Amino acid sequence: MATNAIDQTRRMLSLVTYLRERPGAHVQDVARAFGITEDELISDLDVLPMCGTSFRGGDLLDIDTDGDRIWWHNPDDVAEPLRLAADEATALLVAARAVATLPGLRESDRDALVRATAKLETAAGESGAASSRLSVTFEAEGGVFADVDRAISERRRLWLRYYSPARDELTEREVDPIRLFAVGHTYMEGWCRLSEARRTFRLDRVAEIRLLDAPAAPPELELRDLSAGLVQPAAEDPEVVIEVGTGGRWVAEYYPHDAAEELPDGGLRITLRTPDPASLRRLALRLGGDGRIVTPPELADSAREAAREALAAYEDAV
Repeated sequence: MATNAIDQTRRMLSLVTYLRERPGAHVQDVARAFGITEDELISDLDVLPMCGTSFRGGDLLDIDTDGDRIWWHNPDDVAEPLRLAADEATALLVAARAVATLPGLRESDRDALVRATAKLETAAGESGAASSRLSVTFEAEGGVFADVDRAISERRRLWLRYYSPARDELTEREVDPIRLFAVGHTYMEGWCRLSEARRTFRLDRVAEIRLLDAPAAPPELELRDLSAGLVQPAAEDPEVVIEVGTGGRWVAEYYPHDAAEELPDGGLRITLRTPDPASLRRLALRLGGDGRIVTPPELADSAREAAREALAAYEDAV
C-alpha cells in the first residue's frame, strides 16, 4: 500500500509516544506493531533526530539504533511544555491577525481563529505586545475580492486577465460571476463566456479585473457540493495512467486518483480522471525523468512532443 506524507507524519507522531514508553525496544517488534517493514522504520528513525520542540535547532530528539534495538536518550528534556520566545509569539500573532482578515474565510473559521488569537495574546503577555504594532495586508487578492463581490451584488459581468498554470498562459475572458468561496484559497465560480461553461477562478491568479456595464446572466446551475474538496473528478471523465519513479511519488499526494499501484522500482502506477487530460502535459514536463504518461496514447505522444520542443528551445538558447 502506498504511504503518503500525511500517513508517515501520523505514524511518526505515534512512534514518539510508543518509544517513550518502551526504552530499548527491538526494531523487529516496533516494525511489527506499526505494520511496516524494518527498512521503513529505520527511515523514520533517520528523520526523528531532526525533529524537536525548538525552532532554533536545540531540544531535538536524541534517538538512535544499533539495528537491533532503539534508544531514546533525552525523553524527559523534550517533554517539557513548549515556550514561545518573544519574536516567535509576535510572528504567530501577526500571522493569525492577517489570516483573520482574509476575504472568503468562513465565518466559523474566522471566529475560531479570533478566539485562539485572544488566548494566545493572554498567554504571551508582554512577549506578544509588539504584535499589536505590526500588520500584514493582502492588497492584491483583497482588491480582486472586492470587485468580484461588487459584481455579484450588482449582477454585473466581469472582464479578467487570468493566468492558467496548466497552460502557462494569460487569457482574457468575460465572466458572469456566480459566487465566492474558500477551499484553501479564495475562488470565484462563474459562467465563462470564452468557453461557454462553468469555470472556477483562483483570485490570486487574476492579473487584471474590470467591472463591465453588461448585466451578468449565468444560466441556472446547481451549485456544486464542495465539502469533499475543490477537485472532484467525475466517473465519466477520461482516464489517464501515469507511471512515476521514486522521485515522483508526490503526485499521488497532490492529485485525486482512483488507484496507485506499487511498481518494482519503488515507483507508482497512478490512475486518475480529469475533464481536461491535456492539462497533464505540464505535469509530465515537470516530472521529467521521474515519470511518464502511459495512456491515453495520444496524450503520451503530445507530452513527448512538448518535451522535445522544450529541449530544442533550450539548446537554441544555449
